[in-house]
Amino acid sequence: MHAFITFRIQHLGFSWLEGRFNRFSGEFTYDETNPANNRVSVEIDVASIDSNHAERDKHLRDERFFDVKRYPKATFVSTGWEDLGDGRARLKGKFTLRGVTREIVIDVRQVGAGKDPWGGYRRGFEGSTVLNLSDYGMKEGHILGPAAEKVHIWLSIEGIRQ
Repeated sequence: MHAFITFRIQHLGFSWLEGRFNRFSGEFTYDETNPANNRVSVEIDVASIDSNHAERDKHLRDERFFDVKRYPKATFVSTGWEDLGDGRARLKGKFTLRGVTREIVIDVRQVGAGKDPWGGYRRGFEGSTVLNLSDYGMKEGHILGPAAEKVHIWLSIEGIRQ
């Protein structure tokens, strides 16, 4: 309910195309006293891509880009957490898209933490990274111009202590 995975990519170097994935799931463990215990896992339903244009989304789902029939899910599993202080960290992990797994780094910032009005305890983070389309076999990105090689990802996650 309070989580988002969004992206930005340049279109021909003239403008930005923004979108999001509407369906995903995941969990995280955050240990304030021992950051080495911090863990994150996410599974994204790639067919849920939403760029606010149905025909473009259909195109993005086909075999030249996400190929959702062969690769319906993208996943991220953390492999390390580097605490940088002041609520910032580098989250390292394995990201799999289109059957290709690569080590990526997500720059993380804690947004806030504390008791909520219903007696729970919440913690929220945002993160960002940049991916290269060609690293995941999306070689058709060149038709959008060289600036479209890089996809900027932004995540916002809020969790309730269990």
